[in-house]
Amino acid sequence: MAKIKYHFNAKSLTFEKVRIRWRDRMLKILSFLATVAVFSTVVMLIAYNFFNSPKEKSQQREIEQYKLQYKMLNDRLDRISKVMAELQEKDDNIYRVIFEADPVPGSEREAAYGGADRYSKLEGYKSSELMIETAKKLDDISRKMYVQSKSYDEVFNLAKNKEKMVACLPAIVPLRNGIGRIISGYGFRIHPIYKNLRMHTGIDFTAPKGTPVYATADGIVVSPDREGGSGYGITVVLDHSYGYQTLYGHMSRTAVRIGQKITRGMVIGYVGSTGLSVAPHLHYEVIKNGKKINPVNFFFNDLSPEEYQKVLEIASRVNQSLS
Repeated sequence: MAKIKYHFNAKSLTFEKVRIRWRDRMLKILSFLATVAVFSTVVMLIAYNFFNSPKEKSQQREIEQYKLQYKMLNDRLDRISKVMAELQEKDDNIYRVIFEADPVPGSEREAAYGGADRYSKLEGYKSSELMIETAKKLDDISRKMYVQSKSYDEVFNLAKNKEKMVACLPAIVPLRNGIGRIISGYGFRIHPIYKNLRMHTGIDFTAPKGTPVYATADGIVVSPDREGGSGYGITVVLDHSYGYQTLYGHMSRTAVRIGQKITRGMVIGYVGSTGLSVAPHLHYEVIKNGKKINPVNFFFNDLSPEEYQKVLEIASRVNQSLS
């Protein structure tokens, strides 16, 4: 039962019953409810911002564990990257060198994945930077593994065809007893006709006219067997595959035809003095991927180390060439 309140009337000197109006009751109730609402809101804000619920604490622990796992994964990816770098180094500088293959271009190994928005789905989170870094490392390693796998496939095929490849490498002197016949080597030499210093792109072997000329490796005849306008006179060019070609110039006549398959040691022509030549001799060149290189580096089948040093000394003399 509600308490009845009275107040003292000083004029009548009596106690009168206090009558509370309905409006006052409503204002009191609303005031109380507003106070409760404000207090509850303040309590909730404090609890939300400064205290975690059990579920939030569990999720926070889980997030921290994910971050730790990401960092550990990044460390493992860094170690794998170092291993990949070592494999690439061995592939380019050992395996591919052994089989006379060019290194894999750096642009191919380092080519990035396309698409500017590739990692956009990982943005907008507190750990976005960590997740994007991990994803990029994983993509980078995946790409390098793919390129390296293709390279090993190529090296494997080269290894299977090693015997054929070795037979196709220019590896002998094109004249019998040709070591003592070297008169001019690769490099700048005095031209016998123009008397100026010019690049001599092969080796000249002096020999009597009609001396047999031998193929230095297996291949196919690709040049005309007649005298052309290059100054080499009657020439034979052999294509040995694997990027190698050899040229035999100033011959008196050839012993092969275009398209004929040649084996190492086969007679392909005879020494002469056709073209821009001042005496019977053979001009011999080795061409790798379209570039003329020093033939003296390819006489390893015929020479002992001592003989090779002697050839290097003879071929390096700056003298007058025969063509």
